[in-house]
Amino acid sequence: MARNKHPEETVNRILDVAFRLFMEKGYEYASIQDIIDHLGGLSKGAIYHHFKSKEDILVAVTERMTAESNQMLAAIRDRSDITGKEKLKTIFKESINRPVQNDIFTVAPNFHSNPKLLASLLYDTIEEAAPHYILPIIKQGIADGSIQTDFPEQLAELIIFVANVWTNPMLFDSTEDECYGKFMVFGQMMEGFGLDIVDDEMLARLQELAVIYQKNK
Repeated sequence: MARNKHPEETVNRILDVAFRLFMEKGYEYASIQDIIDHLGGLSKGAIYHHFKSKEDILVAVTERMTAESNQMLAAIRDRSDITGKEKLKTIFKESINRPVQNDIFTVAPNFHSNPKLLASLLYDTIEEAAPHYILPIIKQGIADGSIQTDFPEQLAELIIFVANVWTNPMLFDSTEDECYGKFMVFGQMMEGFGLDIVDDEMLARLQELAVIYQKNK
């Protein structure tokens, strides 16, 4: 009965334990029974009351991480001391350097066998990140003269889709060298829009994440 009085606490307990096990074993190798065994008396029924499957738990774990990431995006978007172009560079640099990225690539979920996770990533990229964070920054850049485009909405979608999806080694099972090539193309594409926002530090960090993923997949 206690779990019904505090459902948010129960959900957070499940997510905390699941995330720790996903980190220790990898998502593909951690089972629902493993989660139950580490929850200290919480029953299988209590888990299935909140989540229909292990994949649903993974989606909830990643959505919690995404909410934290969106707070960072909003803080950069709302700064008044830098240009729109500088905001884009700051977003990409801070996003890939967040310690939680190591955790995500360590969990190493297979997106192809977890369609709900893939759908969640695509939704957050196109319906949340592009219109609410990247687009306002591009419009600010147009206003301050640091970004030139007649198609801000389309540019916002293109930038975040390529960054979140096309360069993501977990979606394409990319090697370190393949990630390097994709990020180089991404940087060249950005330069074509006058946005020289990709640097050697970012390239090295993306390669590091690819190595973490390949090691733990």
